[in-house]
Amino acid sequence: MSTTKVKAGQLWGKNKEDLKKQLVDLKQELAQLRTQKVAGGANSKLTKIHDLRKSVARVLTVINATQRSQLRLFYKNKKYLPLDLRPKKTRAMRRRLSKYEAGIVSEKQKKRQMHFPQRKYAVKVCLP
Repeated sequence: MSTTKVKAGQLWGKNKEDLKKQLVDLKQELAQLRTQKVAGGANSKLTKIHDLRKSVARVLTVINATQRSQLRLFYKNKKYLPLDLRPKKTRAMRRRLSKYEAGIVSEKQKKRQMHFPQRKYAVKVCLP
């Protein structure tokens, strides 16, 4: 039984198998403490249960973060990116035209601009 808090800094250096093993150990210890609590254990078990739950969360966070970083490397130069790896933004921002698409001028529009350019007017100022 570890009963000490898991530090996230120590977890980043470990590989996936070590993290999974540590996760199983923490969950087993948590189950034991919960059964002791139901059986009528001391109140000090509650803080240990709290610490263990947070330690499990830290281990899972490190596992998920490393997995996502590996996926980002895998999809780096691919044409499409999975939806959960794309930037969230807002729905309107995601559907907005890209800078390239917004700057495209159609053939018809090019002809119209060439044959009917914007007229330039000069205003004469008369001072009394």
